[in-house]
Amino acid sequence: MNFRDRTVVVTGGTGALGSALVGALIGAGASCRVPYMHAEEAKRFVHRDDKRVTLVETGSLADEAAVARLYQDVPLWASIHIAGGFAAALVADTDKAALTAQLEMNLVSCFLCCRAAVNAMARAGNGGRIVNVAARPALEWRSGAGMAAYTASKAGVAALTAALAEEVAKDNILVNAVAPSIMDTPANRAAMPKADHAAWPKVEEVAATIAFLASPDNRVTRGAIVPVYGKS
Repeated sequence: MNFRDRTVVVTGGTGALGSALVGALIGAGASCRVPYMHAEEAKRFVHRDDKRVTLVETGSLADEAAVARLYQDVPLWASIHIAGGFAAALVADTDKAALTAQLEMNLVSCFLCCRAAVNAMARAGNGGRIVNVAARPALEWRSGAGMAAYTASKAGVAALTAALAEEVAKDNILVNAVAPSIMDTPANRAAMPKADHAAWPKVEEVAATIAFLASPDNRVTRGAIVPVYGKS
């Protein structure tokens, strides 16, 4: 995959999956714009000193002004939306504030970034690629028991992906999503020490799928919600 002379926005780029993806993209020649909320987040980002990486302090991506700053004057080829948040709770224990928090972190942030990306690509006039990150419960709703607010927010991301893909295909903008199961990260291993970690998909493997969907090599795939489950 050749991303030479192409600019890619990667939200959530400082996290485990995001860092793996940014590494793959800059290795393929891309320039990456990576938003962050807090200075400490930027300091520990492994690619912070790479000349092909631009870190942008944005705050919450559920804020329209923050998203506008991120995409302002960017010759955008691809926009990849990993940023989000997870909370597990029974419906009986989830109040409106908790539900709204999940919707804003996952669905609203994704929607606003998709909107900004489409407009930036339209200005450039060269088409482009958008890749969202849903989750396994977005496709398998019953597996979302005990985390219904999260499941609903990620199901919204999946629906948004399919609908937007139809809107912008005529403009040579291909929109897809991946739906990971639990990924093999240090945080997930610490949270579930007795799980079969070998069955979990590795972040580098999920990143490779995202990179292909975002690449010029992807010429025909749109509206797909791609399961990336590993062996789990």
